[in-house]
Amino acid sequence: MSIENCENFRIEDARICVVGLGYVGLPLAVAFGRRYPTTGFDINPKRVEELREGIDRTREVTREELESSRHLRFASDVSGIKGCNVYVVSVPTPVDRHKLPDMRPLESASRTVGGVLSPGDIVIYESTVYPGATEEVCVPILEKTSGLRFNQEFFVGYSPERINPGDREHRLEDIVKVTSGSTPGAAKFVDDLYRSIIRAGTHRTATIKEAEAAKVIENTQRDVNIALINELATLFNRLGIETSNVLAAAGSKWNFLPFKPGLVGGHCIGVDPYYLTHKAKEVGFLPEVILSGRRINDEMGIFIANRVVKLLTQRRVHVVGAKILILGLSFKENCPDVRNTRVIDIINEFRGYHAEVDVYDPWVDPADAEELGDVHLIDSLPEEHYDAVILAVAHREFTEMSAEDVLRLCKPDHVIYDVRGVLPRDIVTERL
Repeated sequence: MSIENCENFRIEDARICVVGLGYVGLPLAVAFGRRYPTTGFDINPKRVEELREGIDRTREVTREELESSRHLRFASDVSGIKGCNVYVVSVPTPVDRHKLPDMRPLESASRTVGGVLSPGDIVIYESTVYPGATEEVCVPILEKTSGLRFNQEFFVGYSPERINPGDREHRLEDIVKVTSGSTPGAAKFVDDLYRSIIRAGTHRTATIKEAEAAKVIENTQRDVNIALINELATLFNRLGIETSNVLAAAGSKWNFLPFKPGLVGGHCIGVDPYYLTHKAKEVGFLPEVILSGRRINDEMGIFIANRVVKLLTQRRVHVVGAKILILGLSFKENCPDVRNTRVIDIINEFRGYHAEVDVYDPWVDPADAEELGDVHLIDSLPEEHYDAVILAVAHREFTEMSAEDVLRLCKPDHVIYDVRGVLPRDIVTERL
């Protein structure tokens, strides 16, 4: 097929492969599979087998939704994706322990796609990257692996993901999709393809770099705003002021932005800004505000743990050997995703004090918790057992707890710390 000659190629002729079936790729594969022949590809055979059985451990897609995608099939072997002509790459783009972009999953996926690429094919990237990464990192791999010439024998698009894990209201089809392509013809094809499955419509940018930049600043903007509120919460704590009351008062003005303090983790807000700062430093620019916001947000877990330590000390409760219960481990409410969860910072800080920490999260797979660093989830809540209870994640199971339910967990001289501001105020010792 020829992308440049749009008269000879229709989106109805698309045979799509979605590479990577996580929180981003699976909903996309299901949406495409309702209309186009679609193969969902993942290198994890267990994941593929579960999906074939109608099981999605991310809880983003129901069994009924999987069954409704009648043109969708799954594969874990590269031979199963040969013959596709549109490849959509939706693999993770994390950072390493030095907070530098880890492009290995994206590079590996590009090599996989390059190995099956045919003349006229198009590769669309959804993974969050820094401006320029698609054409500077991915395209050379595609060219080398396939032996084809970029923008002559194959083409590239970029349409950044906007999935919000755990959100049942803002779904893939209801969020405007940013699109772009390496040539005008490719850009039109990518836009037409996504517009065919996205009810909310699309926004086409002039270049791939613009689309990449738009994605990475979406989460950077939120990160910086939350950092400001976290800094204010830290200040108000020293001043003896209730942060939630201040925000409620300030929010009575129509143009006050409703951000709240909290732990900033996950695969988006807590990671994406580092991709932008990496590229900024590469061109000799120091992004001071962005880096400052990252530092503030990354320190909030330690701040919370130390506040609880001080509150326990004021009650003459020895921290060494104290029993601490943390409610919630995932990076956000009503979601099993533990990637980059900052709850681990609270756990590690208490371990440094030799406190005994229990973690309870009905959403998280115990095996995923173990991978965070020997975190063992408890499967039930014992009564009158804890010196301190910390609500870290506002799962609905926790927000529905009554005052009596929470107090039943506590020893007489206890501390209840509410990170999310959702527990009954009259039983809470302190809120963030």
